[in-house]
Amino acid sequence: MAIYHMEAKVVSRGSGRSAVAASAYMSCSRMYNDYDGIQHDYTRKHGLIYQEVMLPPMAPTDWKDREQLWNAVEAAEKTKDSRLAREFVVALPIELDTDSNISLLRDFIQKNFVDLGMCADFAIHDTDGHNPHAHILLTVRPLNENGTWQYKTEKEYLCIKDGKEKGFTAAEFKKAQKEGWEKQYRYQAGKKKIYLTPSAALEKGYERVDKHPKSTRYGRQNPISERWNSEEQICLWREKWADTVNRELECRQIDTRIDHRSFSDQGITEQPTIHEGYIARDMEKKGIISDRCELNRQIRSDNRLLGELKRQVAKLTKSIKESIPAIAEALENIRGTMIIFQYQMLHNEMQTTSAKEWIKMTKPVIEKYKATKQKINKKQEERKVLKTKKQKLSILNPLQHYQLNQQITTLTEDIEELKSKKNFLMGEIYCHNDTEMKNTESTLKQQSAFLEKLAAQRQSLNEQLGKNLKKFIDLKFSVVSEKSEELLDARVSFRDIVRDRIVSRLRDVYGKKFEYDRLNDASDYIDDCIREDPYVFQERARQRAWEQDRRSPHPNIRKNNSKSHER
Repeated sequence: MAIYHMEAKVVSRGSGRSAVAASAYMSCSRMYNDYDGIQHDYTRKHGLIYQEVMLPPMAPTDWKDREQLWNAVEAAEKTKDSRLAREFVVALPIELDTDSNISLLRDFIQKNFVDLGMCADFAIHDTDGHNPHAHILLTVRPLNENGTWQYKTEKEYLCIKDGKEKGFTAAEFKKAQKEGWEKQYRYQAGKKKIYLTPSAALEKGYERVDKHPKSTRYGRQNPISERWNSEEQICLWREKWADTVNRELECRQIDTRIDHRSFSDQGITEQPTIHEGYIARDMEKKGIISDRCELNRQIRSDNRLLGELKRQVAKLTKSIKESIPAIAEALENIRGTMIIFQYQMLHNEMQTTSAKEWIKMTKPVIEKYKATKQKINKKQEERKVLKTKKQKLSILNPLQHYQLNQQITTLTEDIEELKSKKNFLMGEIYCHNDTEMKNTESTLKQQSAFLEKLAAQRQSLNEQLGKNLKKFIDLKFSVVSEKSEELLDARVSFRDIVRDRIVSRLRDVYGKKFEYDRLNDASDYIDDCIREDPYVFQERARQRAWEQDRRSPHPNIRKNNSKSHER
């Protein structure tokens, strides 16, 4: 079924990545990076379903060629730790065909990225036919109307006027200077160096020691870039993706839906899977009910109830007298005990199904996760070796430098792809980090023991049901046929009392998880086993109530009769 997964990344030189390499990798193409002179060839990579570049109106048309687009991005960034692009990895709904997913993705990218002024390069991958997902690479620097890049940040000078400090960009300072604002520079004041305006320093006779004016540490961010980089915008994009997918699924009359919100935001306080061990107990300490601990508690309660019912049946059998009322009460109590056993059996089956489904869903994901993690570790080790080799290599070997850079870049992109796959797998079983995955892996190992415990309980319940069924039949047929009507009337009088007792006991054991529908299913099953029609008892109860009502005069009638006697 469709799942929600939207992972946001930043492609930066500081992490050893390049925009050209990232684009070549996801589009399975060959691209040359002018910035570092490396040719990236990923034409042998498999899994590509579709790729496209989408541009806003102000972007140069030749940027439709992704190699030119991302080389233009690389050329605009000068520093060794520049942020080059933003990358999103999204899971596509498996319920839709390829054409529908392409249309869905293009619509989302156009409305949420391109219409804001970003250039978008995206590709759809599906290596195994069961995991369609898309990589979306976006520019992070806004464009001017003439197709040139805007600034990301602008120098902001901290100026002084009448003792107040305020920041101005170079363009703003031209006007501010006419209003009396002055830049601040460092001056030598004895043994100290302090910031002063030129006019203030002239009065004191200080000498300027630095030509650079005082400014904010990171400058003033472009308001467009600031909005694109904000946490609020990321959250909005996450929400828009869920809305876009759900709208498409609804239009195609597909019932499944996805939700971008966390469990806490959805109002879900319990984990949707069975947990055990440290994590479950830690949840319990915090006041959160753990399903796994709850199931264990339930089994203990079930076993206590089972023991109690065994003792009561044994005691009841000894105390039966030959009178019809005593036999009727014993029959209804034995029937009630069997209903409780069957209710426990149905609850046990629900627990068993839940555990098996959890194992079926979790086990293959854990196996893929572990394999992916091993690949990541292996490639990280390979990259570390290559980096060490590069550091030791003489600059007189440019060809080897080039080859090593090519290998390191490829490994870096492989690692990023594997990390995205790992995060996707974690999301499939509602985990958010490696620690939660480790706890889930530990839980998986304990599920077989849990299923064995449920199987043992189920066997015990079956044995008790068989014994009680034999007692019921033996006791029922010990009554001669001439007294069957009397026995039926006596059993009718006890039935509601026993049912109330059953409900009370089950509520004590199961609390809020008690279900009337399950109780009714258990009652129907037991009546089938003892070959009795519950409607016969209901009809007899109605008939008795009607006869009793007829024998007892209505209060108004009695009142009228008493008045007539007084006259």
